[in-house]
Amino acid sequence: MPLPSLLTQHIARRPQRIALLQHVADQGSITRAAKAAGISYKAAWDAIDELNNLAGHPLVERSAGGRGGGGARLSPEGERVLRLYQRLQALQAQMLEAAEQSSDLDLLGRLMLRTSARNQLQGQVSGLRREGRLDRVSLTLGDGLEIEALITRDSTARLELTLGTMVVALLKAGWVRLLAAGEEAETGNNCLKATVQGVLAEADGPSEVRLALGNGQMLCAFAEAAWLAEHRVANGSRLRVQFHPSYVLIGIPA
Repeated sequence: MPLPSLLTQHIARRPQRIALLQHVADQGSITRAAKAAGISYKAAWDAIDELNNLAGHPLVERSAGGRGGGGARLSPEGERVLRLYQRLQALQAQMLEAAEQSSDLDLLGRLMLRTSARNQLQGQVSGLRREGRLDRVSLTLGDGLEIEALITRDSTARLELTLGTMVVALLKAGWVRLLAAGEEAETGNNCLKATVQGVLAEADGPSEVRLALGNGQMLCAFAEAAWLAEHRVANGSRLRVQFHPSYVLIGIPA
């Protein structure tokens, strides 16, 4: 089964994140893998969440009973992605040798965009509808989940969006609002069910909440500590997330 094209391009553009999979395979835990990679535990999970979202299948599986109370290992799909990364490493070495001058590499670096948006969800365009000067774009995320984006008609044309186009939906964590049981979603917003996977408390600001959607893709949101305490939010809590379609940015491979 071929890898999703967006994940394949991500591997080529950001190999340091895929290299984390090798550390997981070697170390057997996220904590030790992060240390071996020289990054924080949080940064390691952020990278894994992004890869899982783009792959559509978990690349890393948690396992019980490891040192420190639990461990992690690569799933069969993760092992396959790691093999692809290793092949790309060899190709990358050949490309560096073939570069005519250092400015060639600088040019490629400028063309490969990174984004500050914490949430990157792979989806497929399943609907296009005009609404005045805007287009409402329906995106299927998999397993029956669907969200909508509102973008300008010029953006639709520039991105050459058509039914079936594979895209990445970008959403800043600060644009995602959490809803507890009994709280009503605002009319017109995207609203999805989610399960809390982790809460990172901050001493001087909102806490960061990692959430799993029904299809396995991950979202990151912020919430005030008082709200989390009021609704007794902890790992395993079931919430809903909402965000306006105009907050959803759409990206496609260059």
